[in-house]
Amino acid sequence: MSSRLATALVCAAALWSGTAAPQAIPGCGDLRNSYGPFDYRDGEARALKLPVVEEYHFTPDVESLARGNTGDKAMGDIDYTLRAFPNHPRALQAMARWALRGGAFPNPQIPAAECYFRRAIAFAPDDAAVRLIYGNYLFRIHKQEEAREQYDAALSLDPQSPEINYGAGLLYLQMGELDKAKALAKVAYDGGYPLPGLRNKIRDAEQRGSRGAVGHKPGRKPSKAGAAAKSDQEADKPQG
Repeated sequence: MSSRLATALVCAAALWSGTAAPQAIPGCGDLRNSYGPFDYRDGEARALKLPVVEEYHFTPDVESLARGNTGDKAMGDIDYTLRAFPNHPRALQAMARWALRGGAFPNPQIPAAECYFRRAIAFAPDDAAVRLIYGNYLFRIHKQEEAREQYDAALSLDPQSPEINYGAGLLYLQMGELDKAKALAKVAYDGGYPLPGLRNKIRDAEQRGSRGAVGHKPGRKPSKAGAAAKSDQEADKPQG
């Protein structure tokens, strides 16, 4: 076999697997997998490969975290799904909910929620949905600056997304940036976002008359509006 033909065959196999450059992710295993990895956004992979994964591993019971399909715990099947499709958005959301509930991660090579997000970003750095879901997760665990980084990355990839603008708006409001939150809210609601939570929070903040003191500023005591935004976080979670 000529070296040129060998190179062509390797490249073709890599492209069919869903990524041209499988990567080791320090502390989070390797993207190489016996099945995939495949890009969730790829129509051919979704038509030919995704049904097998979702039928046997990412079932409704697994997605709801009620039980596993091939084992006792849902996370085992979520792990399989995310190794095959690292940027599977609903599987990432289910994994994040598992982490928020304090669930254990059974794969020692991928021991934490952050690992699955890092793998997804390495695999599909241009997928705005991954950045949004990661931002939502970081927001929920009160890592504001890290959440901001992910929301900003998502906005750079899909600046008109109602979901991204809504989630980012909630964060910026909580961080005390009312004008930025209002601009994001406008894009979200102009795009048809259905939940009124961000609009209501902005209205409440304005009624308190604290345009420059909403949320926590470095060296300042958090305002009542910022505290209200934080306390409302559970009732009005960013939607991934």
